[in-house]
Amino acid sequence: MIIAYRKHITDDITRELRLPESAGHQPIGTELATVDGVTYVFIPDGADLPENQPPEISASIETVVISAVQRAQIKADSPHCWLISQRMVEMIRSHYSLDDEMYFARIGVGAATGLYSPTEQELQEMTVFGEFVESVRQWGREQRALIGL
Repeated sequence: MIIAYRKHITDDITRELRLPESAGHQPIGTELATVDGVTYVFIPDGADLPENQPPEISASIETVVISAVQRAQIKADSPHCWLISQRMVEMIRSHYSLDDEMYFARIGVGAATGLYSPTEQELQEMTVFGEFVESVRQWGREQRALIGL
């Protein structure tokens, strides 16, 4: 579930959402991002927020269903999503250079516009590249799903 709330920040104190804790007293949940003053937090299924939330924020706490626009904003502002994206690039770069990727893009654009007919070898290489990149993209989707996005 996604929780939205407004942090209470003054010169002297900051009041944030109290997260559920594991049996080992580790926090359960992930602060995703703050967008337009609203902080979004993912709480996994089966975990419940503690009832003793700071009074300065308690009135602003709500469970939300985020819209596509909110999801895009959260993903754009989330350090977790940024790290997932960076890791995806690293995974691709561990197998293919930027030049490799541009090579396949040029062939694909040429083929799509009818300006170029790829050879069988180029088609095979593009297929292998495409399948690999799609597996990395799927990994990224799975990682974002683990934090409710």
